Amino acid sequence: MNLMNTYKPFPEKMVKGEGNYLIDENGKIYLDFLSGIAVNALGYGYKPLVEAMIDQVEQLIHCSNYFQTEPQLKLAELLVENTCFDKVFFSNSGAEANEGAIKLARKYSEGKYGKEKNKIITFKESFHGRTLATVSATGQDSFHTNFSPLPTGFEYAILNDIESVKALVNEDVCAILVEPIQGEGGLNSCTVGFMKDLNQLCKEQNLLLIFDEIQTGLGRTGSLFAYEWLGVEPDILTSAKALGGGLPLGAILAKAEVAETFVPGDHGSTFGGNPVACRGGIVVLETLLSDGFMDTIKKRSVYLSSGLFALQQKHESILELKGRGLMVGFSLVDDGSDLVAKAYEKGIIINQAKGNTMRFLPPLTIEEEEIDKLIFLLDDLLEERGN
Repeated sequence: MNLMNTYKPFPEKMVKGEGNYLIDENGKIYLDFLSGIAVNALGYGYKPLVEAMIDQVEQLIHCSNYFQTEPQLKLAELLVENTCFDKVFFSNSGAEANEGAIKLARKYSEGKYGKEKNKIITFKESFHGRTLATVSATGQDSFHTNFSPLPTGFEYAILNDIESVKALVNEDVCAILVEPIQGEGGLNSCTVGFMKDLNQLCKEQNLLLIFDEIQTGLGRTGSLFAYEWLGVEPDILTSAKALGGGLPLGAILAKAEVAETFVPGDHGSTFGGNPVACRGGIVVLETLLSDGFMDTIKKRSVYLSSGLFALQQKHESILELKGRGLMVGFSLVDDGSDLVAKAYEKGIIINQAKGNTMRFLPPLTIEEEEIDKLIFLLDDLLEERGN
């Protein structure tokens, strides 16, 4: 294989997706409770999505951002109309969106308060991407190893501990970057109280509040974006994963005062806001916002959480249920990689995040009978383990 050794892929090649299932080269069918790591929110082969992308390919695949395109303008309009933000910048990924958000926060603060105000507080166990700045922003030492020198200007507080944040705040800090739920870090959720304290601290200290909603956004936690149920409006929000309907697409959303900091030449992306990806994004947004869709997500969330709760009551090895909506899981007393491997053998794709946390990120189109399949299999596998 000529690919660099950056992943540990399963040996089978995936060749097709249908609904909430993947199909490998041998014809074996897998129920997908990972959805491309929260990317395939509408499952596989969703007809309106496929048709929109094909139509756009036939019209215009790409042109420079020196020109406007209707898909990009319409998707930006949909995002602004349905959030608390005023302006959008499109990138190709979540890491790129976070890079841009870091640049935006620093330029805004330099212009308003001076060059010294440039540090950003993030959180231990956070994950913000794999580019150098986002690796440095990530609060996990394992991601920092072997890549020195990393960009400076980041400090790491403890999630849900406002005093640990206050201890790091000084005149050099310009922003706080936080995930409402730490996905890669083990499904660690911010409490509403902590987030409101964080928001108040930002207002008192003239700090920008940045939400990394790359994994939590677009219906994944039961609302369009997690800031809604947290009751806090950040100054900047980053989005990606599900945004492009399976194609690479990220976004920075910002309030007008902050967004206007960027002027031509400050930031850009050759492929950002690609017309085909934006057509996919339009379908994703319109589907999520359609009558009853979000209510169905909430019902499936309750059903999945109820199933996981039943497992916890039965199996002592499950320490804690974690997450929210359709971004949920549980922590185990020991490593759960054997569960991932055995579930794969049985035809269900699951994932393990940090802290022995089993993570489930199904398509938002998941059905109750498919959730039952997961719960029954986990029950059997935990029984086999003897715990």
